[in-house]
Amino acid sequence: MTSSVKWPAFKRPLVAILRGIRPEETASIVDALVEAGFEAIEIPLNSPEPFRSIEIAAKRAPGGCLIGAGTVLSVDEVGKLANAGGRLMVSPNVDAGVIRAALEKGIVTMPGIFTATEALLATSAGASALKFFPASVLGPSGINAVRAVLPKGTEVGAVGGVSERDFDAYAKAGIRIFGLGSSLYKPGATAAEIGARARAVIAVYDAAFGGGSR
Repeated sequence: MTSSVKWPAFKRPLVAILRGIRPEETASIVDALVEAGFEAIEIPLNSPEPFRSIEIAAKRAPGGCLIGAGTVLSVDEVGKLANAGGRLMVSPNVDAGVIRAALEKGIVTMPGIFTATEALLATSAGASALKFFPASVLGPSGINAVRAVLPKGTEVGAVGGVSERDFDAYAKAGIRIFGLGSSLYKPGATAAEIGARARAVIAVYDAAFGGGSR
């Protein structure tokens, strides 16, 4: 197995997915999310000027926060992510070359998977964590069925159609990593609105997972 960059020991492993965010609003929204308790932020590459927003976010966020890109599909994009100061690479697929390129730069990787075959390919490539997507289709039981064949200790997260309303069900299945997109952020929302939404999400997470401590 390829050596891996470990998934960080977050207090709350919640990834805020800011699809569609613009550079000029990035700083205030990142501030609001960090203040609420988020420690990981993903800016998908199909957002306006994504690498500029990632650079702004990486400079703005505290050192312990993980800032990165989503929808990463190529080795070239991994290089641009690293140059922008990003340390998290999220992709919708499993591309061993892209994962290896990120690992070489010390970037945390979270490729998207749906089947056991994809999950095992991703772990063999050295993925830091697996993004089960769309999680709303698999559900906690479906994810756990695939997780049963994975190497012990594999970090798995639920992304896609998941909101804080689902935390209790996933908690019962032992799944605690989530990527939150439209349920948390929609283009045009103000930093104040995002901050209030983020605080509400954190409160539900802490209730479901016993305070959020690892």
